[in-house]
Amino acid sequence: MIGMHNRSVARNAASVFVLITSLLAFAHPSHAQTKVERVVDVEFDVSVAKPAYKNKHPKVLFDEAHFNYHTSAGLYKPFVDLITNDGYRVTPNKQPFSAKGLDGFDILLIANARSAEDQTPTEKSTEPAFTKDECDAVYDWVRGGGSLLLIADHAPFGAAAEMLAVRFGVDMGKGWAVDEVHYEKSGNKAWLVFTRENNLLDDHTITNGRGETERIKRIITFAGQSLKGPEGSTVLFKLSDTAKDQNRPGSPEPASAKGRAQAVAFKSGKGRVVVLGEAAMLSAGFVLEDGKEKYRVGMNFPGVDNRQFGLNVMHWLSGLTK
Repeated sequence: MIGMHNRSVARNAASVFVLITSLLAFAHPSHAQTKVERVVDVEFDVSVAKPAYKNKHPKVLFDEAHFNYHTSAGLYKPFVDLITNDGYRVTPNKQPFSAKGLDGFDILLIANARSAEDQTPTEKSTEPAFTKDECDAVYDWVRGGGSLLLIADHAPFGAAAEMLAVRFGVDMGKGWAVDEVHYEKSGNKAWLVFTRENNLLDDHTITNGRGETERIKRIITFAGQSLKGPEGSTVLFKLSDTAKDQNRPGSPEPASAKGRAQAVAFKSGKGRVVVLGEAAMLSAGFVLEDGKEKYRVGMNFPGVDNRQFGLNVMHWLSGLTK
């Protein structure tokens, strides 16, 4: 890895990255006491040579009202800057979801909502992040023509988002998806690799893009959960026959994740929905151990199409692609 000298980074307001610490302890017990931080890559290229929207600008409501671990000015700032340069207009959401609050927006983006502040994977929380009324409001809004990007990571985020996911027929694994075969060897078995060659990337407008330059060939996710979409949904990232769910509620032993996914897309009424089982894939940052760069996480990871995938998702949700 390239050292941190000659590179400027911005530290997230909550710089101690507890979730990554927990993951390192999960994957490498000897690292459990290491001070781990995550910082945003401020040099990540967020420019868009040919913006999708020059005249009209789809309005994106970015949820920050539910103790969200990923916020528009925090770990998801590179993604927000990227889609802003593509022509979207992003507004942070600070209120519970309601019909009035959602009115006028085209896309609702929810990334790692929590039921409590400073919640970590060690807490085994099953509390929902949203009320029934909020789930009703989002469901009705999507059915009426809105688009939802729902991102819920490994525990506890699956449980936090489960009530909303179930409304759309999505089953969340709520544990950790690992694969002893199809994983990024510089990371760990929860860093899953989806390529055309391993047949884990399925065809869809999102993965194919509008032409060869937008075609997705390689994706890495950085420790998430498994999903199963509703009937008629398209699997974007397919979990292999060797994939397993660890720490899945009700399964004391690792359970097979065969037939499940880590990204799905589908239409619901007049609206569209994309659900991702991992959040860091659309971030762009560095993980530091005791102040030294350990690895990159997200769209800035070498040799991946995560950046283009994020744009393609937004193009489909905004109706630019069919």
